[in-house]
Amino acid sequence: MFINVYPSQDNPTSQTIWVFSGSSTSRGTINIRTASGGTTYHFQDSWDWLNSNSANSGQMFIANSPANANLSLSPLFSSSSNPTDIESVRARTAGVWGAGSPFANNATNTPTITIGSGSRTISHIFMDDDSLSSDDLGIRASGSSLSYSSGDTSAWVGAGLINKPIGDFFAGTYNSVGPPFVSISGMRVTINSQVIPEPEEYALVFSLFALGFVVLRRHWQKKKRQAQQAATS
Repeated sequence: MFINVYPSQDNPTSQTIWVFSGSSTSRGTINIRTASGGTTYHFQDSWDWLNSNSANSGQMFIANSPANANLSLSPLFSSSSNPTDIESVRARTAGVWGAGSPFANNATNTPTITIGSGSRTISHIFMDDDSLSSDDLGIRASGSSLSYSSGDTSAWVGAGLINKPIGDFFAGTYNSVGPPFVSISGMRVTINSQVIPEPEEYALVFSLFALGFVVLRRHWQKKKRQAQQAATS
């Protein structure tokens, strides 16, 4: 299961985009708490993290570090106040990345988690800066807690906004330590310092690569002809 975090393109100095995708199998028989009932870390719905970047180990927060805080996660497509973000995520989740992409085609609208036969809106992201070990991050459900049993299929989709800028995070890929409702090593968060690329940007990059290939091919063909002429003269 994946969470990809990007700076907002409409409000880069104040917001981040959170995109949820993927599925797994739950471990244990517990529940995901609500924001009001889950103001501290618990392994049932929160995680410690290890970062592939050894420079900051499991430290995810770099500035304005939260302490046992539940930050509201607003559905990205609930209004037109973030038009650039909406179009970027819509393009990002439209299958343009091909097979193996961690982004599901339906990762749109309200962030939602489903485990077994139950579903809840993901209303908040739990964050706790732990200066002595790995930082904590988790999710909180809306309405009422969501119970799950070991072996239940778990999945989440959706995109939302948090009023916390990308500058408050260390960029990198984080793997969960002791995940609850996912299989071992089945949970990953990637903090991206760059905005979500637009499809046009990739078209430009591919065009430049193609042009470069043509120029290089002509260069080597010219060199080959010159060598052949020199050999026959």
